[in-house]
Amino acid sequence: MATKTIAGIAVCVLLQGCSTAPRFEKNFGVAVRANLAAQTVDPRGAANANPATGIDGAAARATHERYRRSFSQPESAASAPLLNTLGSGQ
Repeated sequence: MATKTIAGIAVCVLLQGCSTAPRFEKNFGVAVRANLAAQTVDPRGAANANPATGIDGAAARATHERYRRSFSQPESAASAPLLNTLGSGQ
C-alpha cells in the first residue's frame, strides 16, 4: 500500500514537469532593457572619430608599460613592513 502511494506521488510530481510554460506579460524584461540602456553613457560614442585628449602617446605608453610590469615584478619592499608588524616570527 505504501509503495503504491509513493509511486502515485512520484508520478504526480513528474507530471508537473510536463506542464506548460508560464505566460509572460508583454512588458516582461522591460526593466532589464531599461537598466542596460541606463548604463550606456553615449550610445553614439562609437561614431565619434575625434581622438581622446589629455595625455600624449609617449606618456600613455610609459604608464601602460609600468602598469603591466607591476604584475610581473612584485616589489620586494612590500613584504618588509608585514614582517616588522608581525614581529621576528620566533
